[in-house]
Amino acid sequence: MKKLHLYLIAILIVASVAAQKKNSSIKALKKEVRENVLAKSKMAQVMVDKVFSFSELGFQEIETSKYLTEMLKNNGFEIEYGISGVPTAWWAKWGSGKPVIAIGSDIDCIPKASQKPGVAYHDPIIKEAPGHGEGHNSGTPLNIVAVLAVKEIMERENIQGTLIIWPGVAEEQLGTKAYYTRDGYFDEVDLCVFTHVSNNLGVSYGPASGTGMISVEYTFSGESAHSAGAPWRAKSAADAVELMNIGWQYNREHLHPLGRSHAVITDGGDQPNVVPSKASIWYYFREITYPKIMQMYERANEVAAGAALMTQTTLSSKILGSAWPRHFNKVIAETMYENILQVGLPEWSDNDQNLAKAVQKQVNAPSEFDGLAVALNPIGLPIMEPKSGGSDDIGDISWKVPTVTLRYPSNIPGLQGHHWSNAIAMATPIAHKGVISGAQVEAMTLLDFLLKPELVSQAWKYFDEEQASKQKYIPMVGAEDEPAVHLNTMIMENFAPKLKPFYYDETKYDSYMEQLGITYPTLKKE
Repeated sequence: MKKLHLYLIAILIVASVAAQKKNSSIKALKKEVRENVLAKSKMAQVMVDKVFSFSELGFQEIETSKYLTEMLKNNGFEIEYGISGVPTAWWAKWGSGKPVIAIGSDIDCIPKASQKPGVAYHDPIIKEAPGHGEGHNSGTPLNIVAVLAVKEIMERENIQGTLIIWPGVAEEQLGTKAYYTRDGYFDEVDLCVFTHVSNNLGVSYGPASGTGMISVEYTFSGESAHSAGAPWRAKSAADAVELMNIGWQYNREHLHPLGRSHAVITDGGDQPNVVPSKASIWYYFREITYPKIMQMYERANEVAAGAALMTQTTLSSKILGSAWPRHFNKVIAETMYENILQVGLPEWSDNDQNLAKAVQKQVNAPSEFDGLAVALNPIGLPIMEPKSGGSDDIGDISWKVPTVTLRYPSNIPGLQGHHWSNAIAMATPIAHKGVISGAQVEAMTLLDFLLKPELVSQAWKYFDEEQASKQKYIPMVGAEDEPAVHLNTMIMENFAPKLKPFYYDETKYDSYMEQLGITYPTLKKE
């Protein structure tokens, strides 16, 4: 018995020593990968500035996707182009075996948000042109830098695993991620790490603040006639749009306070002297749970049918996009947050802080915002009291596989979002430093999950127990729905030729600000 006892003690000692060696090895590799990321700072800056200069709206990210996929192809990735029928979407894969980790970020920009970087007041590159007023020019460059840094170590150490980089195309239209899940792209994925620009370095788990939504365009068809000569012979599609809008406005009065809905008329007719035979209106319907979203959608369908009945027009509708409410994985988030604590926030220069404070003053930011963040926030905990707000179609993927969103500090606190002011920092040292910090965190987290298979199992345990057992995921897009790839075509046909002379040429200029002749920072003279 004594010998058996000593034998068991010896086994425990050997196991403990082995575990310590493993942890020590992982710690050393994570230190190395941080250095690898830092060594790619110039590469990151060029990619961030280059994508910023393209300024392409959703579904029209042609130059952006061409540039990024060429970068990945040159680094050994196999590229599947045009996934889910979206010309600017792709699936870039490297490695083999488990775990399979999908790494994503959005790539589209915002209408009428053109802005010179580093200039602390409104100064568009091209007046009325699109611009990166959401900061989506930075996320995929971050992912590429992080993954390439990890890839170097995987090749040398013979670490098994598959890394996939993919883009969120047309996120501002919630236009593609539900199609990716519907079409099976995440069926064999073990976990997903998503990145999104922010003003601090952070991650959360559990239900997130904000909403899910469905995006729908209703089109009415009637009969045209001369508006003065024979209006009684017409059936006005424009009348139907107006009646639907009025009817829905009365319904909005009775929405729960957490619900949101908004619309634009996409086709109101051609000219006043022709009664419109076609007219369309585009709605977003937002709520905090999938059943409530679908209830709002069904009620809107009834209002649309009523408008068609009143005007003797015919009705058709098309889903243009959708997003499930987000739910993020506790195991991935807690693992990532430990790496966030190690990396910390960037060291901001006086120029960085002066730009941030000037922009905050320019847009009348709330008084609690005074420059760039200098302290990390705690890990984001599950939302106990639901809070309404925006949507992101990463929600669909978060209900398909264990997922988190890493938020990284490449923008200025206190801005209103979807605005030219949010583009000011996005090709400056603020964006570049934030991307490097985020890439270090992401690379370290990827190594954790590549080298500790038990973490993948734990992530799925949380997913199965806290999500899948309580709510079945059903994509809001059906088998017959197709991505709305026509969106933004006319806008980009107008502005792409005007923006092309301003594309960043990294062979001639050290930075995009240098190419534009901008002194950093350029502040408004009092």
